[in-house]
Formats: sequence, structure tokens, C-alpha cells
Amino acid sequence: MRGNPTAAGLGSLPRPVAVVVGAGGVLGAAHIGAGYALERRGFVPDMIIGTSVGALNGAIAAAHPRRAAPWLDHVWTQLRRRDVYPLGYLSSRTSVFTDRGLRRLIARAGLPSRIEELAVPFVAVATDLVTGAAVLLDRGDLASALLASAAIPGMLPPVVRAGRTLVDGGLIAYVPVLAALQAGAASVVVVATGPESSPLRPVVPRRRAGAIAARAGLLLLHHQIERDLHEVSRHIPTVVLPTGIEAWPAPWDFGQTQRLISTTCLTAERFLDGLRISGPGLYRVDDASAASGGPGETSISSTAEAGL
Repeated sequence: MRGNPTAAGLGSLPRPVAVVVGAGGVLGAAHIGAGYALERRGFVPDMIIGTSVGALNGAIAAAHPRRAAPWLDHVWTQLRRRDVYPLGYLSSRTSVFTDRGLRRLIARAGLPSRIEELAVPFVAVATDLVTGAAVLLDRGDLASALLASAAIPGMLPPVVRAGRTLVDGGLIAYVPVLAALQAGAASVVVVATGPESSPLRPVVPRRRAGAIAARAGLLLLHHQIERDLHEVSRHIPTVVLPTGIEAWPAPWDFGQTQRLISTTCLTAERFLDGLRISGPGLYRVDDASAASGGPGETSISSTAEAGL
């Protein structure tokens, strides 16, 4: 590992700088690889904004700055589906799974009881099931905020908080960069995962209902992410860490966690070593480099100062 305390690109980001951690379920293991790359460069953000699994990983990073990645690595590499999505007897018909597994994970994470007690300012993003508005949870009970942000509709139970019925923030803010801008960030580092956050491939889905629905969902999330990234990058430097992952596992496959972590770590480190900031814009690996994935071929594209 290089003895580089703070990469020039990270060090030149305007403060306050927010780390934005997106949704993705089991694919959130890749967040840990990005976390290693940032922690090994001595980078500590001024705030962390997370959605869904990104809220859980982000809260742990906010509680333990500079040393969260190894702990998350240990936990994630031992996780199995039943640990997160346990079947059980429900008190209502609001979800397929109980939230007992998530509650146990949160309880074991060494987190404070309230959001404002975290070492780094933190926001969990949820969705108001009645109005469809994004709800930014930056104060009060931390466990209920994380459960609300991760409450996949139909899969995990909604959370009632301050009279509002809240579900997964990924519905409205899969990658919550707009929330970071609203919170006053002067620059953002985005940690996003999954095929929704990658360049779209021109794939014609099989003529099956499931395949067509999956492709439609992918398009919907991809366009939401791109719209939000371009809007925020018009105002502030917006750095998107690459994962280098081309083959993403199935939503229930916890068996590829180590591959997601190690691949993302190596790819993000190469990217950060070449990062240079020159004003507002979108800084990420260009589409051609992302498709080739070859070592030493990382090329950073930017719309800096172009107003795009």
C-alpha cells in the first residue's frame, strides 16, 4: 500500500466535503472497498449522507472515522441472507421479512443512541410513504432512522417516526447527492454500487415478464442517479468513486462479498491517485475505461467548469 496520507485530489476538495453512500442491498459490500481506499489516505469527511444500506454503512463510518472499513469487512464477510432477511412471525402484514436481523446488526455496531452523538455529522435519507418526499434524518434516535432508511417496501416493515410513515430512501434518492447539497456540502465524494450506477449497456432483455421488469427498474434508477449527479455537479465538485465491478451478484448472494470489497478497493485507489480537482463538475472514470477495466488504464473524465 502506498504511503500517501492524503491524495492531492482529495486534499483540494472544498470544505465542507460530504461522503454520499448510496443504496444497493447486498451490493453495499463494495462500500467497504471504497472506505478502505479513503481511510488509507487519511481522509475524513465533514459529513456523511446515506440511503438504505448506505445509511447503515455510513453511520458506522461516522461513528468510527479512520477505522470503520476493517470492522465492516469482518462483519460483511460473515453475513448470510438469514442474518439480514430472516423469515419469522410478523405482527402485521406489512412485509415479507422481519427487521430483527437489521436490529441485531445495528445493536452490534457500537453506535450511539442518537444521531447527533456520532463523531461525524450524519444524515440518513428515507422516503415518506404518504407524500413521496425525501426525509432527511439528522437528529434523534439513530436506530429508527437506519431502519426507516433501509425499509424496502414490502420486504421490510415501514417505520413510523414523528407521525410519518417512512420507507427506503432509495425510492426517491438512490444516491443522495441532492441531500448533501441541501445539507451545505461544498463538494461530495460519491460511493455508489450496482449496475444502476454504471454505464448502461445496450442489452435487449429476454421476452419474459421478470426480465422486462428488471430492465425497466434498472433504467428508472439509472436515470434518477444521472439526473441528480449532473444537477449537483453544476454547483460543486462531485467525485464518483469507481468500483471496477462488471459482474454484480444477485440481490440475495452474500457469497461474493470479498470480491466486491477487494475489487472496489483497488479500483478506487487507482482513481484517487489520479484525481485532480479544478472547480465544480462531475469527476469519474470515463465510460470507455469503465468498460475495459484494464489495470493502469483508468482515465478520469470531468465536466468541470463546463456547466453540464
